[in-house]
Amino acid sequence: MERGSDKHGPRLDEEQKHETEGMVRGGGTTHAEEWKEPEAMPAPGEESQSYPPGHEPGTAEGITQRGVDVRSDLAKWLSDARWPASKQDLVQHADRMEAPDEVADMVDSLPERRFTNVAEVAEALGLGVEKRRW
Repeated sequence: MERGSDKHGPRLDEEQKHETEGMVRGGGTTHAEEWKEPEAMPAPGEESQSYPPGHEPGTAEGITQRGVDVRSDLAKWLSDARWPASKQDLVQHADRMEAPDEVADMVDSLPERRFTNVAEVAEALGLGVEKRRW
């Protein structure tokens, strides 16, 4: 009895055998690239890495995690507004989109002026401005 596949040749059979050999024998992966390996989870009772305030992953320098979250909410509800927009335009847009009360209250507290994008809205609300890295 011959082992193999009748859909492709012996060369491809050998290549596939070689690729899966590590999984069959050692229980590990066969990828040579470390970046493809999943990160290990902390053991029970072991703490995960903590970050100092203002340096959490995903936060740009100059913005806190709360600032990132609030900016994200603002962008979710205001990004499809017609820009540039006045405060009144943004209040009406948030109302039309049925934005949550927290977002509607923030938009309502904006100063009377025209805004060209969500970043200007966030800055006017005092959420911080990310520092550009050159």
